[in-house]
Amino acid sequence: MSKTYLELSQDGGGAHKFYEVTVQGQVVTVRYGRIGAAGQTQTSTFPTAEKAQAAAAKKIGEKVRKGYAPAVQGQRAPRAVTRRQVASAPSTARAVAPVLWRFRTGSSAFGIHIDDERCWVGNQAGDVYTLGHGGEVLARYQLPDGVKCLVADDFWIYAGCDDGRVYDLSSKLPFAAYDIAADVDIFWLDIHEGVLNVADRAGRLTVIDHEDEHQWARGGRGEHAWMVRADDRAVYHGHNRGVTAHTRDGSAELWHTPTQGGVLFGWQEDDAVYAGTAHRVVQRLSKATGTIEATYGCDSAVYSCATSPGGQYVFAGDSSSSVYCFDRYGTRLWKLGTGGGSALSMQYRDERLYLVTTDGSLVCVDASEAAIAAAQQGTVPVARDVKLAATLPTYAPATAVASVTTVTTAPAGSVVVECVQEGGRTRVHVVSDGYDRSWNVQFPRAIREPGVRYVVDALHPASGGFYRVRGDIRRLQ
Repeated sequence: MSKTYLELSQDGGGAHKFYEVTVQGQVVTVRYGRIGAAGQTQTSTFPTAEKAQAAAAKKIGEKVRKGYAPAVQGQRAPRAVTRRQVASAPSTARAVAPVLWRFRTGSSAFGIHIDDERCWVGNQAGDVYTLGHGGEVLARYQLPDGVKCLVADDFWIYAGCDDGRVYDLSSKLPFAAYDIAADVDIFWLDIHEGVLNVADRAGRLTVIDHEDEHQWARGGRGEHAWMVRADDRAVYHGHNRGVTAHTRDGSAELWHTPTQGGVLFGWQEDDAVYAGTAHRVVQRLSKATGTIEATYGCDSAVYSCATSPGGQYVFAGDSSSSVYCFDRYGTRLWKLGTGGGSALSMQYRDERLYLVTTDGSLVCVDASEAAIAAAQQGTVPVARDVKLAATLPTYAPATAVASVTTVTTAPAGSVVVECVQEGGRTRVHVVSDGYDRSWNVQFPRAIREPGVRYVVDALHPASGGFYRVRGDIRRLQ
């Protein structure tokens, strides 16, 4: 048996990966991933031992040409991971919120996204669950590490994880869409038009494009950056000294505004960003100028915030297990206890307020005026505890071409793409008619194999001049 262990580790925002090739007779085993992690494994069997050795030598040569070098396993430290440490005191509110249903995920949860069809929740055990708006559990995604946050970019849903990867959960087979450099201790992220924006412990802002390639990074004015939001105009970066807006290309700082305390959470609407802070307030800042337009006072540090459409109502969750509602000008309308820990993230939709809490629950609160008025008088519904189904569809990330379903013909209405080599890089282009064949297709790196064609349900153009896959990916035989 022979074993070759290589590492690629670059300073200043570069890679931090290993690649190990083991040959035992006719079997070649490849293990790869981030330094310090167990990684992923692929095994191939060849007709003869000589062909196995030749295949292994080819793989090693390809990696060496990309900058990998022989190393001793264990000498380099794994990536830094900071898991948010939060305290949650009992609520001081006189009444409890009208909770309709509660789903306990089993581990502290930060990730939440609510769309037209589903509720998404991700926890520190690496589980992402989808539920219907009535609370029924639909599916489970098992990711390799804790979920930092869930973000939506139009149709696409992404989970940022402690292993440094961002997983696309938009199809049945999730895949790693972005790979964040090891020196970035991820705190929060956002994706806009396929461009990933990452805020980290050091207060930096790092931007990665649709091809998972580093674009730019800027040091922040502060540290512990728990907020990043992006739109067509700018990237809004919140940290312990306030909120800073940068141009999309990183060429300039547009404005910086100190806030009342360090920023612990951020939300955005079309014309404003909202910063929840450690000094018991949410502050609304103009996206155009950074001017503080309104302040919403709470009774404890603000862990999360959200708004109804257009910012008509502003919601906040504090460190004392309370949830608040204000009008757009800052008048407090109500304060109620969550009935189950502090809200670490939240989202409002159709007169319901969805919370993920320190006890790992996804909580659905009836935020209609009638329900809140009744709750303030002490009348609340009996919260329904949602249980997991005996059999639940469960999906794990695609880690190799072999994990993708193979088809012999492209179904009607689908699109064929092909993986090619360009200037030492592996790219994906459209083969089907009616598309710009010079554009790249955003495509999972784990399943790229030069010369292989794939079938996708649909492609959508992005403003940056590339296509994004919508629906399932299958290998075309």
